[in-house]
Amino acid sequence: MKATLRTVRLTLAEPLRISRSTTTARDAVWLTIEHDGLHGHGEAVTSVYYGLDIGTLRQGLYVSGRDLSRFPDPESALREWPAREGKRDGRPDARPPAVTAAVEAALLDLCGKRSGTPVFRLLGSESPRGARSPGSAGSAGSAGSAGSAGSAPKARSVPSAPTAHTARTIGIVPAPHAAAQARALVAAGFTLIKVKAGSPDPEDDLDRVRAIRSAAPGVRLLLDPNGAWTADRTRHLLPRYAELGVEAVEQPIAPGAPETLARLAERSPLPLIADEDAVGLEDVRRLAGRVHGVNVKLAKCGGPRAALRMAEVIAGSGTELMLGCLTASTLGLAPAVHLADRARWADLDGHLLLADDPWTGIGGAEGVVRASELPGLGVREKDAGAPGVRERGPQDVREREAQGTRGTGGRP
Repeated sequence: MKATLRTVRLTLAEPLRISRSTTTARDAVWLTIEHDGLHGHGEAVTSVYYGLDIGTLRQGLYVSGRDLSRFPDPESALREWPAREGKRDGRPDARPPAVTAAVEAALLDLCGKRSGTPVFRLLGSESPRGARSPGSAGSAGSAGSAGSAGSAPKARSVPSAPTAHTARTIGIVPAPHAAAQARALVAAGFTLIKVKAGSPDPEDDLDRVRAIRSAAPGVRLLLDPNGAWTADRTRHLLPRYAELGVEAVEQPIAPGAPETLARLAERSPLPLIADEDAVGLEDVRRLAGRVHGVNVKLAKCGGPRAALRMAEVIAGSGTELMLGCLTASTLGLAPAVHLADRARWADLDGHLLLADDPWTGIGGAEGVVRASELPGLGVREKDAGAPGVRERGPQDVREREAQGTRGTGGRP
């Protein structure tokens, strides 16, 4: 197997301000794995919060691409390497989860193309055809199960491609601008909006939510302070947001105090969802049954199969699954969309925030993301020279080992 890397810049359509930062662009590294004339693709994106600069990503993906050459085919690599629970050659694997997620995505894409199977079937779709509407909740099943086994010898129903109503994020912006955005989103077909919070003056956030509620009275609302509130402020503000019809609040307090978050959830008038406090499997295990939801992002947990293990841990506990994302292209979002039928909440709009998405294949502009029935991830690259996507130099990961190990510099 041959692995190659490309680095591009993804520019947002407008700056996205949250409580801790403002994002205008991200760098992305695209991994392509080639075997027998077929190609599988995956993406990892930079994140200051998760300590992911371009050099870190390139180094991790370079080492991973080199490791893949040990396997005779992508199927054996998918079985034996990414699934080894954070181990590499018997030692703890220091590569970031975002790197593992990108490699797993590329392997799934390639294996799906080789077998003529979409990724959601490789992973085991949650619902048979016609059994679930977009965005509806369901229990999380095993990664190896494609449906319930029946005692009668009759054919299994064929699982349909997962679809979900995705949230669309409105950042920390003035209330009139937020209202205009909400009206436009509802007109486009969105039924779920996520509002960023955490302004220094909490009344600014309340004004923004009131404006959105007035402009779009029927829309479902999620609120995300990104850990900006204290526990006392959370207790004070939650009833006010409940009165405004907010459906759930993500990570109101700073991460690192999961017991405090669980105690807040016990008395909260609306569901609390852990995000920054729900990074890995053990985090989710500790919170299962103690918060109302966990936001699982493939880039922070390590890929689709890690996400499925988290879904299994919370199944039946009263804690429900949210699928989230970083700002990324369709290529980066597609693996999560193939799991979308397992989630109570889908927040898979990272590609919709871009000025120009260089990949296509999951939709979402009208508020619904859809996995493809095509083999693999079912996405394709558009014109790489489109505005808002700046090529930063392809490099075969097999060449110049020393350079590949260092990566290619930091954030521009």
